[in-house]
Amino acid sequence: MSTTTLLGALLPAVPLVAGLLGLLLPPAPRDAGTDGGRARRAAIALGVAGAAGALALAVALLVTLDRPAEASTTWVDLGGLTVGLGVRLDSAAALVAVAVAAVALAVQVYSVGYLRRGPHDDVDTDHRYPPYAAQISLFTAAMLLVVVAGDLILLLVGWEVMGICSYLLIAHDRRLPEAPAAAMKAFLVTRVGDVGFLLGIALLGVSAGSFRIADVLAHDHATGTLTAACLLLLAGVAGKSAQFPLHTWLPDAMAGPTPISALIHAATMVAAGVYAVTRLYPLFEAAPAALAVLGVMASVTLLLGAFAATAQDDLKRVLAWSTVSQLGYMTGALAVGSTPAALFHLLTHAAFKALLFLAAGAVIHAVGTTLMSRMGGLRRSMPVTFWCTVIGLGALAGVPPLSGFWSKDGVLTVAQDAALHGTGPAPAWVGWLVWLAGLVGVAVTAWYATRLLLRTFFGETRIPLAHPHDPPAVMRWPLLLLAVPAALLGLAGFNWAFARRLLLTPTASAPEHLLIHVGPELLLPLALLAVGAVFAWLRWRRDPAADPATALGPLRPVFAAAFRLDDVQRALVVRPASALARATRTADEVVVDGAVEGSGRAALGLGGGLASLHRAALPRAAAGVLAGALLIGLAAVVIGVSA
Repeated sequence: MSTTTLLGALLPAVPLVAGLLGLLLPPAPRDAGTDGGRARRAAIALGVAGAAGALALAVALLVTLDRPAEASTTWVDLGGLTVGLGVRLDSAAALVAVAVAAVALAVQVYSVGYLRRGPHDDVDTDHRYPPYAAQISLFTAAMLLVVVAGDLILLLVGWEVMGICSYLLIAHDRRLPEAPAAAMKAFLVTRVGDVGFLLGIALLGVSAGSFRIADVLAHDHATGTLTAACLLLLAGVAGKSAQFPLHTWLPDAMAGPTPISALIHAATMVAAGVYAVTRLYPLFEAAPAALAVLGVMASVTLLLGAFAATAQDDLKRVLAWSTVSQLGYMTGALAVGSTPAALFHLLTHAAFKALLFLAAGAVIHAVGTTLMSRMGGLRRSMPVTFWCTVIGLGALAGVPPLSGFWSKDGVLTVAQDAALHGTGPAPAWVGWLVWLAGLVGVAVTAWYATRLLLRTFFGETRIPLAHPHDPPAVMRWPLLLLAVPAALLGLAGFNWAFARRLLLTPTASAPEHLLIHVGPELLLPLALLAVGAVFAWLRWRRDPAADPATALGPLRPVFAAAFRLDDVQRALVVRPASALARATRTADEVVVDGAVEGSGRAALGLGGGLASLHRAALPRAAAGVLAGALLIGLAAVVIGVSA
């Protein structure tokens, strides 16, 4: 094993060891004071060390990896169908690994302050911090395993471990009644997609005779098998990356601690689906029907998330729906044939969305509510948080020269080329669909980003008793450090060496492979950005105390309920499934258990009757014996006479 592949193997192993050791720690005692006691300090050390170690390994891998590398050993051989343990490394994997580890480290450090006593908490410290920090480490290890896995089964292991970690972390705060329900919903909805993902992997592995990714990509699959497998894989992508129609879990997952929201939305769960498609993209290129489905799914998701974000009052739910929308841009780029554009937006989104969630956490930690209707005027009392939020929202909306402007423009440009010139593996109408949805999304995103900024930080405070202030240093420094890539990472797209790292074929050297496109095509998105932002500002300026969302009129409750798709799912899936479960339980209890218990009661009754006869008194028993003997003798006489 070379040094490069050793680094790749150690990448998920370091946070995995930190997580497993953290699980051995006892809960911090409730009366341990603000430092939480020895167990909390040990959990902090393990969590931060695991994330920092992973980041150091990811950076070392990025620096030393000059060409794709792979190492594998057979794990299981099932009659010629092999499952291997190994890594498959390239520059894109190294960049994604750096993003994952950097966000994980920021979350671990930020959580030290966030899960300590705040002005509205009734406890000194979170006594369940040790398992919390350990689960973050396991979450990080699982995502890194997905990033470097060289075998589909190994990738599936990381994929599923993320599912259980998300369940545990979303449900962490047991004081919130909605947290367990949100965790269960996230687990079940993503499991629905994972069934398809597992079947797709099985189809590819059986077809290729191996689950090794290199073998699967090199094999000449039958067209029907390949299309079916890709469609099944997209079910898993829809679940993990919150794409329509399996997107409904992500906004409810806001019941978890805010640092976990940052981790899920920026670096782990939602990025896994997009990354998995890029990992297997040559298969999707050969299955244009699957890419057409992906394009439709991406366009619907993009607009659905954007419009739903316009009407939310909960600060975190606005950001959650914005994540759904931004994921639509990434999958849209994949649908029109550009993995570099998708990965570029994935990286910039990881930076500015982690920044936004941690800034939102600072606001929530200071004022004790997530509702924007109870905020306002925080710009003066929380200047650091304000400017970090400005950078994050600017990048989200696509304000030049912030990172999101360049990466979102890259997606729109490749979609425009696919629409106007028929480039890409999918039909031209897919390009039109993604391009037009992306343009509408630019205006809507600018509108709700401006609304969030105005409602939270401008105007008069709507909580006169609160005394908000910027977070302590342990929470402030992650914000400041994340603000740097959120602002500047997009400029890396001008660098050919950086752009080359995101190519599936890094030997390509043509200038058209650059990630950033400067030209007249920038004017339309900029105009739409200005329209959305100015419209929200004018509505707020008319009445700073009113919510700009009142401009939505009768559409507001529809958008706030995300077009009531949750109700549709509840009516079409949840209620029938619950009714079937109740009927099955009743049949089991009444028919199956009734037959078993009835036969048991009958046997007991018969046994009891016979037992009562055996327990008869001695005179009555003797009389019975004599009567029986008399009857036998009488029968013998009768039989003898008749003979």
